[in-house]
Amino acid sequence: MNLFHAGGASRRLAIAATLVAAGASLMAGSALAQAYPSRPIKLIVPFPAGGGTDLIAREVANKVATSNGWSIIIDNKPGSGGNLGVDAAAKATPDGYTLVLGQTSNLAINPTLYAKLPYSPEKDLAPVVLVASAPLALVVAADSPYKSLADVVAAAKAKPETLNYASSGSGTVAHLATELFQKTSGVRFTHVPYKGAAQGSTDLIGGQIQMYMSSVPTLIGYIKNGKMRAIAVTSPRRTADLPSVPTVAESGYKGFEAVTWFGIAGPDGMPKDVIAKLNAAFNKALQDPEVKKKLASQGADVLGGTPEQFGALIRSDIVRWGQVVKESGAKVD
Repeated sequence: MNLFHAGGASRRLAIAATLVAAGASLMAGSALAQAYPSRPIKLIVPFPAGGGTDLIAREVANKVATSNGWSIIIDNKPGSGGNLGVDAAAKATPDGYTLVLGQTSNLAINPTLYAKLPYSPEKDLAPVVLVASAPLALVVAADSPYKSLADVVAAAKAKPETLNYASSGSGTVAHLATELFQKTSGVRFTHVPYKGAAQGSTDLIGGQIQMYMSSVPTLIGYIKNGKMRAIAVTSPRRTADLPSVPTVAESGYKGFEAVTWFGIAGPDGMPKDVIAKLNAAFNKALQDPEVKKKLASQGADVLGGTPEQFGALIRSDIVRWGQVVKESGAKVD
């Protein structure tokens, strides 16, 4: 009897110890989330400095950092249509200290475009917040003989594949949107992919290439200072920052539309409390009037929302752009 009671007491003590340990673990996890971030956060930008993605990342990250007393370090990691930077984030420790500003190309297009993608946007990444969206613009150099999309199409039909167009990389929205336009219009250009915006812009202005397709935030500075001429935008309506530039649809290709979005994600497995804290901080920054004004001046529309909404957009756009990839015949090995 005494042995029975002793054993029961031991079991009760063991159970109590287990509950205390579990409670302590939960409290430690909660304290960890409350203390986050206790060191600098790295935000990977999968394109070079100076491009549209980089400008958006720096503007929003700076506001989050200054508003919360955090330290956010921008890490430009270009290459492979943004895949290198996204893959680095996907394989990072899921503690909330490595994030990436992904976009339509590397989160929604590349799963279909690339035969072997080193990460799965749906399985290897945790959506945090959708940041902004922007239309694309087709631009030529200021001294180009092409004044309209009709001029470009006429020249391409007269001499197929002699006009070069640049994008910031194979697999980007710009690349795929131009492939889709070629299919729609029945013309053929020659694609010249770059690792980012800066060199492509230099080569367009210098006459090495004839056209450049990229997001409005990437190109708007060159357009406003007169070094480039925008001949069409890919949004369903004209953009407020380029009111005189017609849409592709207005230029004779009804229904044509292609926009790019930008969003923050981290490696799968990040603590939910950390994701929630990051989501709240970025959403607050996106509602700041100065941030809205700065992004609007770059041709971007502020978005925001929940991690779940961003995740749903990624999943739906993988299906949508996957169909475009197949119909256009675009492939990247």
